[in-house]
Amino acid sequence: MTRRRVTRPLRRPTAPRGAAGRRGPGRTGGTGGAGGEGVKVSPLLWTVAAHAWRLLVVGAAVYAVFVVLGRFHEIAVALFLGLVAAAMLRPPADLLARVLPRGVAVACALVLSAVLVLGALALVGEAVAGEWPALVREFRVGLDRIQAWLSGPPFRLDSHLLKDLQSRIGSYLSSHRSTLLNTALSGAGRAVAVLTVAALGLFCSVFFIYSGDRQWSWFCGQLPRGARERVSVAGAAAWRTFTGYTHGIVLVAATNAVLVCVALFLLGVPLALPLALLEFVAAFVPLIGSPVALGVAAVVALAAKGPLVAALVVALIVVIGQIEGHLLHPLVMSWAVRLHPMVVALSVVAGAISAGIVGAVVAVPLVSVAWSVRQSLRTPGAGTPLAGAGAPARPAGRPRWWRRK
Repeated sequence: MTRRRVTRPLRRPTAPRGAAGRRGPGRTGGTGGAGGEGVKVSPLLWTVAAHAWRLLVVGAAVYAVFVVLGRFHEIAVALFLGLVAAAMLRPPADLLARVLPRGVAVACALVLSAVLVLGALALVGEAVAGEWPALVREFRVGLDRIQAWLSGPPFRLDSHLLKDLQSRIGSYLSSHRSTLLNTALSGAGRAVAVLTVAALGLFCSVFFIYSGDRQWSWFCGQLPRGARERVSVAGAAAWRTFTGYTHGIVLVAATNAVLVCVALFLLGVPLALPLALLEFVAAFVPLIGSPVALGVAAVVALAAKGPLVAALVVALIVVIGQIEGHLLHPLVMSWAVRLHPMVVALSVVAGAISAGIVGAVVAVPLVSVAWSVRQSLRTPGAGTPLAGAGAPARPAGRPRWWRRK
């Protein structure tokens, strides 16, 4: 018998413990020294660098989105106005659709809202036209009163200096009449652009109110199957937050306008109704709009009724600010928008710097919607269909949004 020789495989020399961790990919910056040992990189620096380039990519993407929106800002504003109109008019249109055809219900909702808005503007115009002669007379008397008040204690300004300032203002207006006329003509061109954006927003709102859910289902149907549920959940959360914010801010603005109108009427300040309308519009810019509108009312009260009434209007600014900040916003807006007041203030200022008044109006709902989408996607089961009535139905295949299901 012959013995079989069993050959054992040769073992490769193993590296000492910890060497594999030091040889991790990307953890060394090259070989150094005679032994060829890699240069170590701090784990903190490695983590910061890994997150830094991702933040740079995200920042570049966000900047590109804002550049595109700035290039086509008229279309973006029109879509925003269409969404606001859909958020406000979709509930009454759904209510009317129970007894009327869908198209007729949408038309009735739009016509009734247009009549309401135009009626309010006509009422304000009638009030301005009726009070204008008396207001001009009161302003002239009020300017003389302000001049006498500034020339007395504690200011003791020279009356000749104030008269010289009035004459300089008059001469400036007379010498720059052509410039003011060109500015007015450019303002007329801007008015045409505003009307165009409003018409486009109304056109978009018609389709959003009539078949917004089918449009969203069609859009979700074009996405890959793995992303449909997450996009559906994010869209439901975004629309729920946007509609809640829109209803809440309209209610807050209407309450502020009623309080301002009653207070100015009791104080005898002229143009109480137009100033209340200005307060209603300005309240759509949180934390900043209401003080600016009431500042205009204080100037009118100073010229028409004197410093005492103007001081009362300034006190009204503080009172309405407290009511809005401690009563209306916690009761009306907390269930829809859960943002810290500092975040709201920074959002408004950043929006105003980037896009003016439009940016200040859009900033808070945009940040609120983004935060709501983030929170909805972080909750467990975000990839499954929502069980609420407000969630969009799961799209089957790729349906066409203009066809009824």
